[in-house]
Amino acid sequence: MKIAVTSTGSDLDAQVDPRFGRAEYLLIVDTDNLEFQVIENPGTQAPGGAGVQAAQTVASAGAEAVITGNVGPNAHQTLSAADVKVYIGASGTVREAVEAFKRGELQVAGQPSVGPHFGVGSGTGG
Repeated sequence: MKIAVTSTGSDLDAQVDPRFGRAEYLLIVDTDNLEFQVIENPGTQAPGGAGVQAAQTVASAGAEAVITGNVGPNAHQTLSAADVKVYIGASGTVREAVEAFKRGELQVAGQPSVGPHFGVGSGTGG
């Protein structure tokens, strides 16, 4: 099975990026043999529509599922329309997240886990 994992780096030992639409990389991983393809996320610097762009990229790459920390409403809708399942709450390395997925430990997101524009900017709020 091909799955997409949001990542801060370009290999399986990079950390899972908690943001879907603005993740630095999307790693398309084959869960059978851990072979992977690295895609630089086109939405990282987009002024808007980052989640939709990332979702379209994932669907075009043939992924059947996404593993990430959080997913916003527009990305979730786009992924759902493409029949791509979304698993949220992932952390650690990409390799650890894939293993957790294979063990059935990740939560399927039946709805967005954050509001629009999550992950935009670098402030901590307050």
